[in-house]
Amino acid sequence: MRRYAVPQASPEQTIADLTRLLDVSRQLGATVELDPLLQAIEQAALEVLDCERASVFLHDQSRRELFSTVATGVHEIRFPDDRGIAGEAAQQRTVINVPDAYADARFNPDIDVATGFRTRSILTLPMVGHDGELMGVLQLLNKKVGSFDANDEHLAHTLGALAGVALQRQLLLEAYAEKRKLERDLNLARTIQQGVLPDEAPSIPGFEIAGWNRPADQTGGDVYDFIELIEGQLGLIVGDATGHGIGPALVAVECRALIRALALSTADLSHILGTTNRLLEQDMRDSRFVTLCLGFIDIATATLRFASAGHGPLLYYRAARDQFEELEVSGPPLGLFGGMTYDPPPAVQMATGDMLVLLTDGFYEYAREGDEQFGVDRVKQVLHAHRAEPCRAMIDRLYEAVQAFAAGAPQMDDMTVVIVKKTPVPTPSRPVA
Repeated sequence: MRRYAVPQASPEQTIADLTRLLDVSRQLGATVELDPLLQAIEQAALEVLDCERASVFLHDQSRRELFSTVATGVHEIRFPDDRGIAGEAAQQRTVINVPDAYADARFNPDIDVATGFRTRSILTLPMVGHDGELMGVLQLLNKKVGSFDANDEHLAHTLGALAGVALQRQLLLEAYAEKRKLERDLNLARTIQQGVLPDEAPSIPGFEIAGWNRPADQTGGDVYDFIELIEGQLGLIVGDATGHGIGPALVAVECRALIRALALSTADLSHILGTTNRLLEQDMRDSRFVTLCLGFIDIATATLRFASAGHGPLLYYRAARDQFEELEVSGPPLGLFGGMTYDPPPAVQMATGDMLVLLTDGFYEYAREGDEQFGVDRVKQVLHAHRAEPCRAMIDRLYEAVQAFAAGAPQMDDMTVVIVKKTPVPTPSRPVA
């Protein structure tokens, strides 16, 4: 940045200038909102530099633009940060003094034409933060008496430094406040979402059940649930809304609520998924969708009926064969095509030792450095190795295996799993005679 030598001025003038700058510093330091701060900078410039108009241009670093919402006499202006006199002041980090605007090829007279204002002289200065970051540009028009001189340039340089630091402080404060607000909103959303997940798995004679969820962010797009239905049936839900964060979390919660409501009035899997699909398709306008598996287990007969809306793989371990197989998918994800029907595959008779494993792709798509994924085969191997352990222990071993494989790679997607294992039905003890 260009260095400015202090111009020769009378002691009285120097004292007056310093007093004005001190007042400006106090005003800028006392302002705690951005718009009043911008107005304070504009007013300070008009008073300290004794000019007719002032424009405060903020720097949009991401778009490489200068824009102004505070400009005496005009509305918002936005232009590339390397264009015109303001752009040159921004790029060079220097004060530019133009005594005759219409004699300078860089001057754009369009605003004068639009507003009826006549620009004579221009003093343009960068506003730079304490670390050298460009915060914006301040442009002053028409010195009231004569032209802008060396003393004005020196004052402008100092004012630009004061304004730049004040802007940087204010933007940091607003960013911090916005971050705190977002954190509060995310914590509230997480509390709501976690509140709809089961506190614990149901305890049902002849079955062992466990569920687990770990979102990639504070909120996630995965959901699971257990629904204890009439006529001795247990409902299972595992779903995955596209993406992760607040939006998918809201979709997942809506999907769960729709299925619970429908399942309380009918055991028709095709009707439940078809109706949920139609309602979601009406609500979701941005190509979002949900993959979901819905299962009903008849407790007395250990019969599993299920239907999958694009959710897979559905892993089923048959103890008699000592192997995993993948169950059929019934149709596409929910929310994409409103008229779809979902025809359930044949029911599965669960024998002792059999397991149903419903998991989301956060497990098998977990990737380590080099983009190698954990994969479905490794999921099967881990579950097979620990098949004799309780369901919750199996989930712990699976997550540990994924973490060991990832070797420190971050979790990029939500992880959810439900395991249902058929166990022997306990024999009631006979009273001792």
